[in-house]
Amino acid sequence: MPRKRQVYKSHVKKKQKKSGGILKVTLIILLIALLIAGSYLAYLYYVGKKAADKAYDNNGRVKSELRTEQVKPLEDNISILFAGVDDSEKRGQGNTHSRSDSLMLATLNNKDHSVKLLSIPRDSYVYIPAFKYQDKITHAHTDSTGILSTIDSVENLLNIPVDYYFELNFDAFIQIVDALDGIEVDVPYKLDELDENDKRTVHLQPGVQTLNGREALALARTRHYDDDFKRGERQQMILEAIAKKATSVSSFTKYDALLTAIGDNMTTNMKFDEMKSFFSYLKDGMPKITSLKLEGTNDMSTGVYYFKLNDESVLNVRQQLQKQLGLTPDQSLDSHSNKGGNASNSTTTNATDDESTTTDNGVAGTKEQSENPSDGSYSNYSGNSNGGQDYSSNSYSDNN
Repeated sequence: MPRKRQVYKSHVKKKQKKSGGILKVTLIILLIALLIAGSYLAYLYYVGKKAADKAYDNNGRVKSELRTEQVKPLEDNISILFAGVDDSEKRGQGNTHSRSDSLMLATLNNKDHSVKLLSIPRDSYVYIPAFKYQDKITHAHTDSTGILSTIDSVENLLNIPVDYYFELNFDAFIQIVDALDGIEVDVPYKLDELDENDKRTVHLQPGVQTLNGREALALARTRHYDDDFKRGERQQMILEAIAKKATSVSSFTKYDALLTAIGDNMTTNMKFDEMKSFFSYLKDGMPKITSLKLEGTNDMSTGVYYFKLNDESVLNVRQQLQKQLGLTPDQSLDSHSNKGGNASNSTTTNATDDESTTTDNGVAGTKEQSENPSDGSYSNYSGNSNGGQDYSSNSYSDNN
């Protein structure tokens, strides 16, 4: 008869005790990890709310005058204006004389999860309502109303509502990129450029590489190597790189520094609860981004450089943005139909000079807006880009 294998109970108990101990340790580690994650999320919520409250600018602008009701992110198609502001005291700017060094308008469509991104050349010759005459759009910000003057100028040019804005200075840009441990971009050419302190300390070689904040700022700002179109493309590339890095899993632990940088160096009319909704907008990944551009020609006829926008290009861009927001596209530059929109009410009234009109889906306008201003919102110039002229000369001075 074969001999039966003897099983020792003490050996079984030791194995059970050992595996039970491993399970307990695993559970404890998992519990600790969840507590840490939960605590960090609570901390991020606190930091985010603190940063948002600090950045919020209660300037009385609750909604665009082209809206009858305040929009709601994730329910309505909305637009956001990003303004990079040069408030350097060294260049005689400061808080009360700052210009918008870069303007980027994003229109978000919820249905197809898409974004149309437009860079507006800083020297675009447009009608500035606060001045009641035409000038470079970068100068609109020097009005006492600051960003509100810039918003009015953008709305007048494109005939769409600007729902939200984010106004950032150079320090914010640098700190945001540095908080993300840099961003990966494709540098198009060798670059020897001024830093944020106007010292020529930024030296880059062409190719794909990771840039820190000051390097990314120099690449975004330079006007010495190509034209305003390429400058806009570079800024869009950098903005997309920031968004890509910020939404990556690896950046999760960097959000506290990122939020602090934003709160310290940014102003916005978007409240914290509205900001939170945009996380839901990104939950399905990065939206489809389409870049738009305004074409035009260079003009030095007055001795000061202006970028004269092409009427056909302005109308084409305007129509695309209006469609993106669900508005009825204009048929000409002086037709301000602007029907459609997001508000639920549908009323129409006859307007006097000071009265407003409301279209069938809640986008408001005024009689003054429905007419082409006598001093001209748009210039009748046509042509192509400048072909890479150097804007570093005195003729193209930032002080013009």
